[in-house]
Amino acid sequence: MQKVLVTGGCGYIGSHTVVDLINNGFEVISIDNLSNSDEKPLEGIQKITGKQVLNYQVDLCDLEKTRAVFEKNPGIVGIIHFAALKSVEESVFQPLRYFHNNNESLINVLACAQEFGVPNVIFSSSCSVYGNASELPVTETTPFRRLECPYARTKQMGEKIIEDFTKVTPTVRAISLRYFNPAGAHESALIGESPRTKASNLVPVITETAIGKRASMTVFGSDYDTRDGSCVRDYIHVMDLAAAHTACLRYLMAGKNTGSSEIFNVGIGDGVTVLEAIHAFEKVTGQRLNYVIGPRRAGDVVAIYANRDKAERLLGWKPERGIEEIMRSAWAWQSAVGGG
Repeated sequence: MQKVLVTGGCGYIGSHTVVDLINNGFEVISIDNLSNSDEKPLEGIQKITGKQVLNYQVDLCDLEKTRAVFEKNPGIVGIIHFAALKSVEESVFQPLRYFHNNNESLINVLACAQEFGVPNVIFSSSCSVYGNASELPVTETTPFRRLECPYARTKQMGEKIIEDFTKVTPTVRAISLRYFNPAGAHESALIGESPRTKASNLVPVITETAIGKRASMTVFGSDYDTRDGSCVRDYIHVMDLAAAHTACLRYLMAGKNTGSSEIFNVGIGDGVTVLEAIHAFEKVTGQRLNYVIGPRRAGDVVAIYANRDKAERLLGWKPERGIEEIMRSAWAWQSAVGGG
């Protein structure tokens, strides 16, 4: 089987992508320093796929330890690079930590791809690179506006690092996937979103509130220029997002890429407000949420959702699940792990 390295393989998106890769015939190894996760998802992955995945607990900012993983695993055909700090709010207050961690880890991964002859790299970017976009839905060519947080800047910088690197490194091809808002869980409820630090993404905040782990939740802002005053986001089911990574890897391996690096939006292609997401959860689960309306939160953009035509046209990928399935699967996962 062809071997793929997933960085951040014990994390939320990483673990679901590992499942999709294995189900599509790839062998997977993981590098995850467990700074915001643990190895429990590996148990879920094994139950779902029947395959045991080896994780190397290595900080990718340590080049020599990262190199050692590649030395032990010759013949890697692709790297899917998730590992990064990802809190929008935290990045506002700890910018240097985010610049150091997210950019240095990427540089080390690219250096190893070049040294060890790994031809295909997929980078976990973000729709946050667009800032408060001038047009909706955003396409891959929508001009960047002023960024709202250092996290977004690390992703924007990461894309540029990859672009410059691959221009002069003909042995490496890359894709940057601009995610919108991953949510939901695997249908088995054996893996899902379970960060070690306090969850800040909307869907786990909703499920933690519903199960009693939080007394209440806050909707940040009620005076935005949107349908109901709350922010608009594009929520994509995590398994649909996982499938996009496998599609990208196959695309690169088949030599279908049109340049040394390409960019794809990965979202449902429709906007949902925070309040609409809450109401969707209440509808499919029958649970009433205790929430309050609060002030705007630093780093949030008003509205963003994807034009995904390019991914559908070139990758043959499109999402299969909507907001209600996202909420249904997220609640099944939260119910399985409980409120502890």
